[in-house]
Amino acid sequence: MNYEGHVLSGILTYPLVIFLASFLRHYANLPLELTTLSMILGYGVYVLGSDLPDLDHQDSLIHRGVKPLVALMVGSAVFVKGRNFVSIGNVIVDLTLGWGIAGLFAFGSWYALSALMPKHRGVVHSLTFAFVYGLVIFASFEYGLGFKLGESLFIGFAAFLGYTLHLIADREVKII
Repeated sequence: MNYEGHVLSGILTYPLVIFLASFLRHYANLPLELTTLSMILGYGVYVLGSDLPDLDHQDSLIHRGVKPLVALMVGSAVFVKGRNFVSIGNVIVDLTLGWGIAGLFAFGSWYALSALMPKHRGVVHSLTFAFVYGLVIFASFEYGLGFKLGESLFIGFAAFLGYTLHLIADREVKII
């Protein structure tokens, strides 16, 4: 399936996530909180997850979109964290040099991402990575952004299911 098919399947099947989460909350007493904000954010990570496994395909839209974002984040982090390590004493030179070094790290991260990426439909196309994606999303909202536990659990659950949807659509459901 291609990018459009994966994303559209995520857009169209999200009501099933709401149904399943509501069912689990009501009948299994899982502490999932379906607030308006958690459902909107859950929709976002679900649809993102519906194409995320193709991150390991160099020609995929998501891979091409993530590479510049990673480079920008790496370059910016190097500038913010390292700007006090290099100081010539001239503000203009210090800023230029700081961003020059940051740019080199960003440039390197661009190629490092491709070099470190496993083969297409390898380990990234697995339920293990679906779980990791859900866990990272949960932790980001629970500990990073300070959302309530139930909201974070729901958003992480939606992320896991979106990633799993991609695997089902590709008919490539495997543990590892």
